[in-house]
Amino acid sequence: MIHKSSKLPVFSGFWSVQQCLFVLIFVGALAGAGCSTQATAESPSAGRAEVVTESDETPERKRARIRIELAMGYFEQGKTNIALDELKQAIAADPTFSDGYSLRGLVYMRLNDFAFAEESFNKALFYKPKDSNVLHNLGWLKCQQALYPQSIQYFSQALSDPLYGERAKTLMAQGLCQARAGMRSEAEASLLKSYEFDAANPVTGYNLASLLYRKEDFVRAQFYIRRLNNSDLANSESLWLGIKVEKRLENVEAMKQLAAQLEKRFPQSTEAALYRRAAFNE
Repeated sequence: MIHKSSKLPVFSGFWSVQQCLFVLIFVGALAGAGCSTQATAESPSAGRAEVVTESDETPERKRARIRIELAMGYFEQGKTNIALDELKQAIAADPTFSDGYSLRGLVYMRLNDFAFAEESFNKALFYKPKDSNVLHNLGWLKCQQALYPQSIQYFSQALSDPLYGERAKTLMAQGLCQARAGMRSEAEASLLKSYEFDAANPVTGYNLASLLYRKEDFVRAQFYIRRLNNSDLANSESLWLGIKVEKRLENVEAMKQLAAQLEKRFPQSTEAALYRRAAFNE
């Protein structure tokens, strides 16, 4: 990604994987919980919604769910056309099943057909109002279109559900979008909250450290980037940021150690070339 003054760089070495983690909240929810995530039934004794289990599924819903699970597998493999064909059959089997439209929205987002992606997500919300997973994906869709106020509004709606289980990813996505919009203090707050939920996420750690580096809070930046660089998830970008942080703090030995790693592991990288030129301010 281009590093502009108003934007926060994304940890691009893991971006393709992490982008899927952003938008595939739906996939994890469906795969992990099966049909229990799909519908509720009224419990006369408690007067509240009861989770619908597999025995409650109609034959149409079961056929649709199986098709969606197949579509998820193809989508994760990058086979978008096959995924779309499975989704067509899923929607035909049960046109009221929101997850079919939700996954269809993700497929079209990958294809950069933002208009149809948004239409699909809105259809999913029609059948499953206030679904935080879908609201998250709409937020990320708007972020890709640089419609930041709308993006942040969708993220806020997703986070308003106290039972929402993917807060770390939504806070991370919100922080990245706020940074792109030039809202640096808000971005820092969102990324810090995300880090509290998931300190192992390399995108959160890298972008938080980068944001702190840009505001010249080098000691705090060092804390986050060192944790990342001491893990198996370090890459050329994180090592280069670590080098710049240690240089600012005049930790020559630490800087040399990181530089040695950069040269050994990523000798052909852009960051290694920048280090050789001593281009610390580019």
